[in-house]
Amino acid sequence: MTKRIFLSASVPDPQRDPKYFETADLVAIRDAVRALAMLVLPEHLLVWGGHPAITPMIRVIAGSLDIPVQDHVWLYQSDFFRDQAPPDNQAFEHVVWTPRVAGDRQRSLEAMRHAMLTSEPFDAGIFIGGMEGVEEEFDLFREHQPGAKALPVASTGGAALLLFNRQPESFPKGLLDEQSYLLLFRRLLDIPS
Repeated sequence: MTKRIFLSASVPDPQRDPKYFETADLVAIRDAVRALAMLVLPEHLLVWGGHPAITPMIRVIAGSLDIPVQDHVWLYQSDFFRDQAPPDNQAFEHVVWTPRVAGDRQRSLEAMRHAMLTSEPFDAGIFIGGMEGVEEEFDLFREHQPGAKALPVASTGGAALLLFNRQPESFPKGLLDEQSYLLLFRRLLDIPS
């Protein structure tokens, strides 16, 4: 059975809020995104909102697989960022552009997130690294997908660690300390080898 997985991830910017950057593990963020893409893309659906650090990683993984994965990848972008879209977007067949909201960056992002998080009945949401956008997507995911697993990968730091720390007892412990991400995601998403 095909699983539908939502990914929310970003690399914290040191020029912005230090509470995200000071705990971020950039290698762990890269490794977690890579492991998730390698696990999900061959047979399942991965949906995410384009991010200039994450989209290229997923493009590389998708290109390295010896099987067609185009139907397994859905990338959402707000038209607000169309002129800043990385060339990596062109590698994906399914890019959903959501309308910009009257030149308002925040409202445009909110519209994109709403469209993305109500597009599918997701099995799980994976939250990696990130800043305030990852926190916002986590809350929206839980609101719109109450039956799905919401899994902040705390070992990647940033927003994911803050999300985990909100209620550490409600999440699997492996999210905090396990860095064998392929094994972790295989177990948590119940995807056999």
